[in-house]
Amino acid sequence: MSPRRGRLLMRTLGHLARREAARALLPSGGGPDGQDGAAVRRARDLRHALESLGPFYVKVGQMLATRPDIVTPEMIRELEKLQDEASPAPFRHFEPVLREELGPGWAQQFRDIDVDRPLGTASLAQVYRAVLPSGRPVAVKIQRPGVRETVAADMKLMGSLSRFAARRAPRFNEVIDIEAMLNVVFDAMRPELDFVMEARNMTEAAAAAADFDHIAVPDVVKATGRVLVQSLAPGTPIREADKDAFTTEERGAIGQDLLAFMYRGYFVDRIFHADPHPGNIFVKPGHPATIIDWGMVGRIDRPMSTSILLLLLNLAMNDGAGTARAWIDMGSATSWANTSAFAGDMAALVPQVATASLEELNFGVTLTAVLQHSTRRGIRTSPMVSILGKSFANIEGSIRHLCPELSLIDVFSEELVSIVTDLVKESLSPHQAVRTALEVITAGAAAPQQLRGVTRDLSNRDLSMRMTLNGHRSGGRSSALRKGATDVSLALATAMLWNHYAKDR
Repeated sequence: MSPRRGRLLMRTLGHLARREAARALLPSGGGPDGQDGAAVRRARDLRHALESLGPFYVKVGQMLATRPDIVTPEMIRELEKLQDEASPAPFRHFEPVLREELGPGWAQQFRDIDVDRPLGTASLAQVYRAVLPSGRPVAVKIQRPGVRETVAADMKLMGSLSRFAARRAPRFNEVIDIEAMLNVVFDAMRPELDFVMEARNMTEAAAAAADFDHIAVPDVVKATGRVLVQSLAPGTPIREADKDAFTTEERGAIGQDLLAFMYRGYFVDRIFHADPHPGNIFVKPGHPATIIDWGMVGRIDRPMSTSILLLLLNLAMNDGAGTARAWIDMGSATSWANTSAFAGDMAALVPQVATASLEELNFGVTLTAVLQHSTRRGIRTSPMVSILGKSFANIEGSIRHLCPELSLIDVFSEELVSIVTDLVKESLSPHQAVRTALEVITAGAAAPQQLRGVTRDLSNRDLSMRMTLNGHRSGGRSSALRKGATDVSLALATAMLWNHYAKDR
């Protein structure tokens, strides 16, 4: 880490410490507003500190905003306001990057470039409007000089701090693996530091968007590590859009396709936009919605994706016990977990979600509510839940700017049959069949050894049954059977939910 960066960190931490010390000296816990006012000011100070430290800390703060099990409600409300914004820097700071990445004659690759009014400014990059020699308008994204080294140093520092914290608080780390959660942020952010990787994400996303009439992804014109030239997104950010300029049908179609596109990313393609906030979706009457900024993406594996889908199904079907089972399947129970109490929590929570707000079900908020209960009961949750919850909440919030009347659960139920059909096809594919057969063979080969172990335990009168909420041994070798059971459960639940909504209509 550079001395300058170190001084900034120390200055920021020192400022926070001084504010906290001054607050502690005030009566009633921090001034005329008492404890509540002090908590709000403390949260606001933290948000300002994270914004001043740059993109990595902003992303960490945004992730914390989805973790009510770690931070207070006041912190969440403030951290949800975090935006990766920066003051515009003069173009002369970026011209050397263009010259290094595109060559000394970089200007000849454009008919014109507006160097006076950036289209967007952030702590990682600045974006300019330009015109190609062919007359095609484009956006030119240029990385800020030195930012890659700064973020890499921040990641290294935070990784070291997380390992130190894990050693000092082993019980806390057992249920919340800070290092693993940070690694999810690291993996999601790396394409933001390498525009070639971001361009690859855009190409994959564009192929997925081709199946939707009202979704578009910018075309990649040219990409290097620090310069990305892409087609210009028409319209304005969805948060600034005039709803009255669109017909009711067009608004509904855009909203439905945005949700459907994201659902397929979560559950079928297993790669999704991790930051679809209202500034990253552009809309214009008569045009598809354009999803920009593919630097931060999430990638999840098949078991995790299927568990999330089954979780949402159980929520929609008012099944608290099923919700608890699906959640534990995504993570694990710690040595001090109380799974029975967690099942009771879900039995109380799920009916409120399923009956009180069925037509406006906010999956992102619901995920964080379940997370709060699971952590308290000692259920260790997959670190991917944080980035999934952030993505869920962002896309739902973005759509509500344009189409607040859209029923999220209706879109989910309509897409469900198509999603599960694809999952069943995947399960029946030749590759999956071979894999399942190999897992069964492996489990069978291990059976004699396991049987000898059980016999030995019986002879020593030392047999213990380790049961989870699912009724499985915590260390069993039944992965193939469990995956098959999950697929069957998912298909049956889908049929039941579809039948329920078909009757309602």
